[in-house]
Amino acid sequence: MSLGGGGGGQLQQLAEEIQALEEEIQTLEAEIEDLQDEKVEVDEAIEAIDTLDTGETVQVPLGGGAYLRAEIQDIDEVIVSLGGGYAAERDQDDAADTLENKKDTLDDRIEDIRSEIAEIESESEQLEQKAQQMQQQQMQQQMAQMQQQQDEGDDE
Repeated sequence: MSLGGGGGGQLQQLAEEIQALEEEIQTLEAEIEDLQDEKVEVDEAIEAIDTLDTGETVQVPLGGGAYLRAEIQDIDEVIVSLGGGYAAERDQDDAADTLENKKDTLDDRIEDIRSEIAEIESESEQLEQKAQQMQQQQMQQQMAQMQQQQDEGDDE
């Protein structure tokens, strides 16, 4: 929606505010996508912990697309990230529980972001309505001025 024109200082400001809100929504939606990707990784880790046993061979990522085959020495010695740069050794069940809690935290964060997006969308809609009203008022004023000029021209 292009908002500009004569007397458009306020309209221009509204347009910039609406654009800023739309950009904020896009940023938050990208954050949701990242969190959902992280949830998928957590689900995969939970599935692996639940299905793997001591003595099985797994592929361990080294980074850069390189993997190394390794044998699980003890499935009850799973190192799980706790956040904030901390990790702890957990047995198989506790590791899965820790990851389930992490998933719950991710779900809560996603819901918080969705609520924030809804509030921003509501604010944006209000600004768009205000901008439309201002445009209509400007058009009515212009029409009144044109009519007045036409009437003055007819009087001569």
